[in-house]
Amino acid sequence: MFDIIALGELLIDFVPTGLTEQGHIIFEANPGGAPCNVLAMANQLGKKTAFIGKVGKDMFGVQLRETLKKVGIEDKGLIDDSEVNTTLAFVKNEENGERSFSFYRNPGADMNLKKNEIDLDLLSSCKVFHFGTLSMTHEQVREATKHAIDTAKQNKSLISFDPNLREPLWDDLNSAKEQMLYGCSMCDILKIEEKELEFLTGKTSIQEGIDILKSNSDIKIIFVTAGSEGSYVFYKDQMLYQPAFLNDKTIDTTGAGDTFYGACLAQILNFDIEEISNEHLQEILTFSNAAASILTTRKGAICSMPKVEEVLELIKIRNK
Repeated sequence: MFDIIALGELLIDFVPTGLTEQGHIIFEANPGGAPCNVLAMANQLGKKTAFIGKVGKDMFGVQLRETLKKVGIEDKGLIDDSEVNTTLAFVKNEENGERSFSFYRNPGADMNLKKNEIDLDLLSSCKVFHFGTLSMTHEQVREATKHAIDTAKQNKSLISFDPNLREPLWDDLNSAKEQMLYGCSMCDILKIEEKELEFLTGKTSIQEGIDILKSNSDIKIIFVTAGSEGSYVFYKDQMLYQPAFLNDKTIDTTGAGDTFYGACLAQILNFDIEEISNEHLQEILTFSNAAASILTTRKGAICSMPKVEEVLELIKIRNK
């Protein structure tokens, strides 16, 4: 039995690390991809995880498979594609602290996953199935994703969804919104970024946006991340908030939201999803915010997830 199985993109994040003597940008090739970032953090909390997706039969694909094995994510659902190269993403850190991405994915191996390549045996034995929208940008991989979701639901798994909207990857943002709404209609647990919530609902107020989502879905738990402003959880009729652990050592926010959510999912599995107290929800937010804060002080995501002891130590220091 796996605790969490994720489907989606596994790619290389090229993160800037400085300049050459000639003034050219130096990039570091870090294993990444939101679904696997989530799994990597859940692994640190002792959860058994597996990944379903596709990489190219190239040097980056080899690196990514070795990375999964290194961090303890089951890789038997990972397919090698001999025709399409591994997807690449170049990250640029803007002066305002935001990030922009340049994707090399036209096509990329992750979007070449086929319905008949899904490992149904894996999906028959998981507590949570997790997905995002990068595996829904094109028809073939979208069909595979929806097949996996249907299978997981038939097997009584909880469904987890993170829109992870990357606008440059969509030919039509109306289609992006359509697939995001589909994901919301299928999931039990949702993690959504504040700006994504506004995009989806047209509301700048988080509470108003959540009210719209709740009126059109049966989502049990909704986590909202707001960057340096912290995070929220909406559960039943309750809303709880936790400030961010702002860190003066932050160098890269890539994967911070995934780290937060991986910690959330792992902790939710310790409870009956129908009966989680406000006290436990607050603890989940606190721990997850602290984990994300630590991740921002490191390059990369999958191989840089904080250990439980590091997170607890940061919480202890901040509580003094």
